[in-house]
Amino acid sequence: MPYYRTMEKIDASIAILGCGTIGKAIASGLVSSGLSRPGQITATRRDRERLQTLSAEGFATTCDNRAAAREAAILILTVTPQHLDELIEEITPEIDPDRHTVLSVVSGASINQIRKHFGRPVPIVRVMPNTAIAICESMTCLSAAEQDAEALALARRIFDCLGRSLVIHEDLMVPATALCACGVAFFLRAVRAASQGGIEIGFHAEDALFMAAQTAKGAAAILLEEGKHPERELDKVTTPQGCTISGLNQMEHHGFSSSLIRGILVSAEKAAGLYTRKD
Repeated sequence: MPYYRTMEKIDASIAILGCGTIGKAIASGLVSSGLSRPGQITATRRDRERLQTLSAEGFATTCDNRAAAREAAILILTVTPQHLDELIEEITPEIDPDRHTVLSVVSGASINQIRKHFGRPVPIVRVMPNTAIAICESMTCLSAAEQDAEALALARRIFDCLGRSLVIHEDLMVPATALCACGVAFFLRAVRAASQGGIEIGFHAEDALFMAAQTAKGAAAILLEEGKHPERELDKVTTPQGCTISGLNQMEHHGFSSSLIRGILVSAEKAAGLYTRKD
């Protein structure tokens, strides 16, 4: 059971618009953290039947984005980039800059693009979490304009309960997508590869996966909880002519580090072109 930081609950109603995988993760994380109750959260999706799991857990669900926006104070936009313009056009008549705060999880869409499309000075925070938000272990990056400091504080209050957050300059939001959001997949692939190595050296599949995942968790905890640098920790376990340095060197000969770096670069390049405003 993960540790959840305690924080005063959010009393405002929340609408998660375009609730796919990341939207469901946010909804689950808000409730798991104790920050909100299911009844405070409305999830929308064109195909409402795909929200049956959330509905069974007490969340309100609907396919009417406009009605959801009308009733909520915090709007979390989780649609895909190609559907953002359509969503904004749909909900704009209900937007009240004095009542609404918009948190956008849409990759590639800048704050200025979103604000211009709304056509009114609604507070906007750009948010980039990852799917670990469902268990309150997300790495979430946040960015907002200077005039939206209050909205940014609200976003930090929410996402600090769902893992860890970092406020960054908006120019770095696309790179953050590659490193943090796509990064979950990269580390999952690394854990999977380690477990496959474990199988090859004699462990059953279930045991190998458990051992690999816990080992990865421990390595990350050393860096996060003790503030250590990876190279310092590597030096501690790489003895002369030892098995660890032999394994590391073999991985590097086959491009382990360079492949991971290149994967992040390519993902960032792809993320930069995900949203194109249709004027």
